[in-house]
Amino acid sequence: MTSPTPYSHIGGEPAIQQLVEQFYWYMDTLPEAQGIRAMHQADLSSAKTKLFKYFSGWLGGPNLYIEEYGHPMLRARHLGFAIGESERDQWMLCMNKALQEMPMHPQLKANLQDALQQLATHMINV
Repeated sequence: MTSPTPYSHIGGEPAIQQLVEQFYWYMDTLPEAQGIRAMHQADLSSAKTKLFKYFSGWLGGPNLYIEEYGHPMLRARHLGFAIGESERDQWMLCMNKALQEMPMHPQLKANLQDALQQLATHMINV
């Protein structure tokens, strides 16, 4: 018997879709996120799909990203973008706002925020 994963605790695919949609809505609308929004294509569809697939596996669900694109190698895939503390903070602002809208146990939310903060900090390359 397998233990429950964050994927199952937050509600699986529909919850991850909601999180990704909210994240990109904030990125697209918050003036404070203009820096990271400018790094993306006008159409966010591809970014949404990739983040959804990544989060699916990262949270313990189906490894959709790996099945389609191989190992995430997130830092290497982001080297073409100048990511500093400001960009990390903009990304986290959008993600934290999106997470606040998700119905989940407060400790799970805090753990996810901590893990995502570490991940975002790892992306800094300038």
